[in-house]
Amino acid sequence: MDYRQLVEDIYFVMLFGGVTMLEVATALFLLLRKGNAIAPEVTSPVRLRRWAAAFLLASAACHMWWLLGVAHPLTQDPLTGYMILCCLDILIVLSTMMGTLLAMLQDRRRPFWPVCAAMLPFIVLSALCFIRNDDAFVVPLRIYILALIAIFTLYMVFAVRRYGRWLQDNYADLEHKEIRKSLLALAVFLIFLAMYESVDVGRVAAYLMQVDALIILGLLLWRVETLQELNPDTIQEEEPAEAAPIPASTGIPANIGPLLETNCESRQLYLQHDLSLAQLAQAIGTNHSYLSRYFAQQGLTYNAYINGLRVRHFIQLYHESVASRRMFTAQQLAYESGFHSYSTFSAAFKQNTGKTVTAWMRDSAK
Repeated sequence: MDYRQLVEDIYFVMLFGGVTMLEVATALFLLLRKGNAIAPEVTSPVRLRRWAAAFLLASAACHMWWLLGVAHPLTQDPLTGYMILCCLDILIVLSTMMGTLLAMLQDRRRPFWPVCAAMLPFIVLSALCFIRNDDAFVVPLRIYILALIAIFTLYMVFAVRRYGRWLQDNYADLEHKEIRKSLLALAVFLIFLAMYESVDVGRVAAYLMQVDALIILGLLLWRVETLQELNPDTIQEEEPAEAAPIPASTGIPANIGPLLETNCESRQLYLQHDLSLAQLAQAIGTNHSYLSRYFAQQGLTYNAYINGLRVRHFIQLYHESVASRRMFTAQQLAYESGFHSYSTFSAAFKQNTGKTVTAWMRDSAK
C-alpha cells in the first residue's frame, strides 16, 4: 500500500497525530510529575518512569519521522526508504521496550549493555543491506530480530517467575509489587511488531497499529503508576556484630525459631503492613540471610509465614468478636490482622484452612 494514500486519509492522520501527542504528553508526565495520579499512595520506581518515558518518546519520534519520510522521501527508491525507517524504528523502539521491561524487575539492577550488544549484529546487517543495496540481507535481518525477540521473551518469562519467588521470600504484602501482568505489555508490543514487520501494510492494519500503540501506552502508564518502588539495598547481607554461633550442619543460628516466637509472634510484629524480611530480621536481632535460610529449611516462604500468623490472628479476632457480640465484617477483621487487601487475605485464608472465608464462617456459626 502507498503510504501517501494514508496521509491523505484525514481520519488516519488525526488518529496518527493524536497517538503521537499522547505519547509525548505521557512521557513528559512520567518525567516531570513527582507523584502518581492513578495510585497516589504508591511511590513508583524512578528508573522505570525514565525508561517508560524513553520508550514513549522513541515511539513518538518514529511517528514523526514517518510523516516526514512520506512527505520528503529519504531515497528515490520507496522500498529502500521504507527499510531505512523500519530499521531505525526497530533499533530504538525495541531496545527501549526491553529497557522498560527490565526496569520493572527490582530484585537487582540489571545492566542495559547486553541489549546494546545484542543490537550490534542488527546494526551491522542493516548497514550492509544499505551500503551494498542488496535485498539478500533482508531475510537474515528479520530472522535475527525474531530470534532476539524470542530469546528476550523467554528470558522475561523466566525472570518474572524468579522475581515472584524473590518477592515471596522477602515481602509479607505483595500488593503493588508483583509484575506478572506486566507481560501483557510485552505481548501487545509483539502484536504491534508483527503487524509492523509486514511489508504490505493495509489500511485496516495501519489503523490497528495505532490502536495497538494506544493500548501499549495505557498498559505502561498503569504499570508505572501502580508499581511500588522497592529497595533491595536495605536487605543486609553482612552478619550482625553479635551473631549467634552457626551450626556446621545448617549454617543457621539455632535460636532463630525462639527469636521469632518471642519477638515476632508474641509482640505481633506480623500485624505491621509491608513488613519486609529485612525489617523482621533487624527486629529479632539476626541477619537477613540467616532468616531467609531458616524459612527455606522449614519449607516456607517469608510471605507464607507472616500470612499464616495473620490468618491465625483473624480466627482469634473472629471468635472474640462473636463471643462479645461485637459488630464486625470479615474485611474489617482482615485489616486488623495485618492484611493490606481482602483479596490477599482471602487467598491466604483458603491456603491455610482449606476453606473460603464464607464457608469457614458458616461452619463456625453452626
